[in-house]
Amino acid sequence: HPHGADFTAPPATAASASAAIIAGSVTTGPSMSESASSAIPYGAWPSPLRAAQLAQASVSLGSTAADAGRLFWVEGRPAERGRNVLMGMTADGRVREWLPAEFNVRSRVHEYGGRAYAVHGQRVVFCHDADQRLYLQHGDAAPRVLTPAGCRYADLAFSPDGRWLVAVREDHRGAGEPVNTLVALDLDAVGEQDGRVLFSGTDFVAAPTPSADGRLAWIAWSHPAMPWDGTRLHVARIAGDVLSEPRVVAGGDAEAVMQPLWAPDGALYFLSDADGFWNLHRWHADRGVEAVTRLDADLGGPLWQLGARSVALTGEGRALAIRTRHAIDALVSIDLGSGAVRELLAQPYVALASLTLTESGHAFLWAARADQMPALVTVDPTSGALQTVRAASESPMPAACVSAPEPISYPTAPGADGAARTAHAFFHRPRNPAVHAPADARPPLMVLLHGGPTGHAGADLKLPVQFWTTRGFAVVNVNYGGSSGFGRAYRERLRGQWGVVDLQDAVAAVDFLAARGDIDPARVVIRGGSAGGYTVLAALAFTRRFAAGINYYGIADLEALATDTHKFESRYCDGLVAPLHEPGGRAVYRARSPIHHLAQLDAALITFQGAEDRAVPPQQSRAITAAVRARGRPVAYLEFEGEQHGFRQAQNIARALDAEQFFLGRIFGFTPADPVPPIAIDNLPA
Repeated sequence: HPHGADFTAPPATAASASAAIIAGSVTTGPSMSESASSAIPYGAWPSPLRAAQLAQASVSLGSTAADAGRLFWVEGRPAERGRNVLMGMTADGRVREWLPAEFNVRSRVHEYGGRAYAVHGQRVVFCHDADQRLYLQHGDAAPRVLTPAGCRYADLAFSPDGRWLVAVREDHRGAGEPVNTLVALDLDAVGEQDGRVLFSGTDFVAAPTPSADGRLAWIAWSHPAMPWDGTRLHVARIAGDVLSEPRVVAGGDAEAVMQPLWAPDGALYFLSDADGFWNLHRWHADRGVEAVTRLDADLGGPLWQLGARSVALTGEGRALAIRTRHAIDALVSIDLGSGAVRELLAQPYVALASLTLTESGHAFLWAARADQMPALVTVDPTSGALQTVRAASESPMPAACVSAPEPISYPTAPGADGAARTAHAFFHRPRNPAVHAPADARPPLMVLLHGGPTGHAGADLKLPVQFWTTRGFAVVNVNYGGSSGFGRAYRERLRGQWGVVDLQDAVAAVDFLAARGDIDPARVVIRGGSAGGYTVLAALAFTRRFAAGINYYGIADLEALATDTHKFESRYCDGLVAPLHEPGGRAVYRARSPIHHLAQLDAALITFQGAEDRAVPPQQSRAITAAVRARGRPVAYLEFEGEQHGFRQAQNIARALDAEQFFLGRIFGFTPADPVPPIAIDNLPA
């Protein structure tokens, strides 16, 4: 790791030719010849997209389900202080809230939660955010509490007869780490119940999946593995609340299996990345495991949230699946006999999630394009016909102002073996037809880093990106080594190299765009949250490529993170950095932690933090702010009460974006067009 020195990137090469496929008819740059436009400095462009509009439009849709001719989903509403609302569409097309207004459907298992409700006939079981207890609503009756305080539940699944519920339980009632088990709850019983433990003995469990013939499948794993490192697929007989004949049928320490699905013929389908990509596999008691597909693309993604679904069986010898290749999604139909794949929904749709099969055989899922707000849609698997069920919101900006993503692939630092490497990103040019910049100017660049770090940036419309491109910033959304959506080998580039490979790839993106003449290399800001925030802080500490950093709840001290975070990620750094308590481990953590390496920091930093964040506790952000303040560099800090790991409340989302505008205006020397409230910036030169 080259502390105290800039990274050197290889020469730039041509961008990916697939840009035109994604861009479609959307123009990617401002017209410099429009007679009505006027020359305004980059960054100061008047934008049609205000921070408050963006925050109000940031409604999330997901966690789809279908039952008895009805469709269900969860709607996250920033305007209601981030409340998650269980919505339903009845068979006659009426849409309504399914639960009383005082309930907030959200699980905090693993802190990131996941599928927090299940529906069977007249029964709805759900997890309420305020107390993390399960509640049962039967028909129009008021919900009644099922479980006592002290436990969290997620990944809920009904037995075929609807009497039993199987779930992941995370028990916080004892000392030390919470205990994760699979439990069964009798829905005909009266009063509160913990649930009878079906399976225990591993650190984590997920995806309980009952079959029609009395079997249960689930996955399990233990520290220090994450669910995308290595998991095992278990099968057992289940009778009420008792398991028998348990066995492991797939998976291992270096194979990540997930999403078990029972077929009518008794076969168990699941995803495995044994061949380097998450492909569809099949297990049968008589024949063992066999691969159904052998694609150079993933049919699933990292299990950050329990209950994620990207595959569904039609019951007619076919499966529907979300295929991800180079971070771009498509809905495909798979012949389970031959493995042949047919596209059902692709360009201009580029990001898909939360796949459910309706009783009529249609796909029901979240779908997004590069130029429109996302929506929940149904897709006819025969004709490909699409119907919108629920849109996230109306777009708060004109279509003419949308800056389309340009996929770029660029050379980055070689691997440990000296072999050449390529990294990937989506580049957005400044776009606002009403204005243009002075002819001899180049735009400032904002480098965006996704979280995880085992996540990825997609090509779908992202209002925070458009917020900046309409103001005259270029934006590059980096899928650094370690990102998902490119196969296991690309994910594992970050093994033992967090803070090195991600930073090299971010710097190489800047060098690539500067060599093409697309940006002003003297005005580059790097922005990220959580794991992306860590790379922001590392970029300021270990390079001089960036004039400013925007850090959302990023990690400043890796050792403190490893000893003071929640169970799910408490051993994550073993694979990303090194085992902390093995010889030399602590030295690696200190060498990679920005908090210990600020002697050469010469950039400005603004940090945003949720006061209730358990994944990255506030002390991390407070400590790095104090250290940069002591260093004498411009620094600002905003902490928000009532927010956890990721901001959910509209007023806080808007306040943070306005603060970013004010901060960058002072650092880069422009006056924002919006009337934004000032913030305190320490060490700002007069």
